[in-house]
Amino acid sequence: MTTSNTSTSTTPITPQPSGRRTTAPDPGRGNGRSDSTAADALLWIELLLRQFPELLVELAPSYRSPSALRATPAGSGPAPAGPTRAEREEALRAEQAHGLTPSGSRTSPVRLHISDAVRDITDGVIELDEAVHDRLRMPRPRREQVSGRLLRVAGLLDRAADDDVLLEHIRDEARRMARRCTRALGGAEPVVRVGGRCPWCDSVSLRAFPARRAVLCVNPACRCTDPACDCRTDPAHRHAWSEGAWARLAAESGGDLAELTGATADTARREGGR
Repeated sequence: MTTSNTSTSTTPITPQPSGRRTTAPDPGRGNGRSDSTAADALLWIELLLRQFPELLVELAPSYRSPSALRATPAGSGPAPAGPTRAEREEALRAEQAHGLTPSGSRTSPVRLHISDAVRDITDGVIELDEAVHDRLRMPRPRREQVSGRLLRVAGLLDRAADDDVLLEHIRDEARRMARRCTRALGGAEPVVRVGGRCPWCDSVSLRAFPARRAVLCVNPACRCTDPACDCRTDPAHRHAWSEGAWARLAAESGGDLAELTGATADTARREGGR
């Protein structure tokens, strides 16, 4: 079996042949916001470079040699003659879309949520690579595998340092794709405990969810008095405070707004360190 897009680089990202370095811009250049955005974009790209090959491994179905003997339990019916038509069609689609070539008889189907994630990330990386080149008024980028395109985008972070809109777009897209990859691999959503007590149930159950940019009360018994909140009618729902309500939440819970804001920062360093 062969797979495409499996060649990748481990962090830290190394310089490209162009001679332009692929680390975040020098702190002495530009403003602090641009430096921080570029650094975070680079970390999300590195995280995606590490995880995407794992996603391709998960995409590949299990195969067994046609000559391997299959154990058949006593009293059971004959073993299946081979893959079903649906399995063969799915294998063909995977081969056409991602370069997967079956090397034996198939024993498990391709998982569609993995296949969809691979397709989404592959398309997203291509679009990001082309958008960056277009924004920087550079020629259309040459065809390359996912890892090569990500390295190329990382190598252009210096040139994008003066364009806050472009830097934020690179960071946001890299973060979105890295999160999609993490979810497809079964990674749990990061949760950060924050100080203070819930204004509704008075328990120390406030948790920050950086991926959602929200703070939730995780106490199953908590109910608020807001008629628009589903926590009153749905036992699985939790009351949430979005960014606009954090200052009031900090005041009412006895917590610290700076701590709360830091806990909800959606950073690649927190994601990659889990």
